[in-house]
Amino acid sequence: MVRINRVYTRAGDDGTTALGGGQRVHKDSLRIEAYGTVDELNSVIGVAVAAGLHESMHEPFFVIQQVLFNLGSDLAILEEDKERFAVPQVEPRHVEQLEQWIDGWNEQLEPLKSFILPGGDLPAAQLHVARTVCRRAERLAIALSREEEMGAQVVPYLNRLSDLLFVAARYQAKLSGKGDLLWDSRGY
Repeated sequence: MVRINRVYTRAGDDGTTALGGGQRVHKDSLRIEAYGTVDELNSVIGVAVAAGLHESMHEPFFVIQQVLFNLGSDLAILEEDKERFAVPQVEPRHVEQLEQWIDGWNEQLEPLKSFILPGGDLPAAQLHVARTVCRRAERLAIALSREEEMGAQVVPYLNRLSDLLFVAARYQAKLSGKGDLLWDSRGY
């Protein structure tokens, strides 16, 4: 259980922050950028849910938000510290669960014949924003993985989650009655 007694500590006033294992790093380090963007993604998803996401999608997104916290802790603790601390991590089963939701929602959608523009109703549009934030988190995680070890399922999860967010945006747009807004390639 996490217990937070004080919101501010003043320890970061020098531009550093502590990783889960206690190491101090600069706040603009790639690891902090990666898990900070995952935190941003979680918040953006929360906005989509609060904006009126269809009720049938609430439970999957509740689970996704929980797993994103696991992913954040996976990134916040160095690999060599993960045995010392009981760290929730992203596992293959989490990626497989995303694939099941993608397949289930996608079966109910018309095949795409064009690129779509972000839109639909507000929750669908917000899911498109979440998709772009997820892709940024994925790019940062990939960059981090070239410099440091990290959880093996972080990148696959983010990759699959961005796919899910695209399908979920389309599904939300369908459920809302707005449908997809197709890109017109005739050149405006």
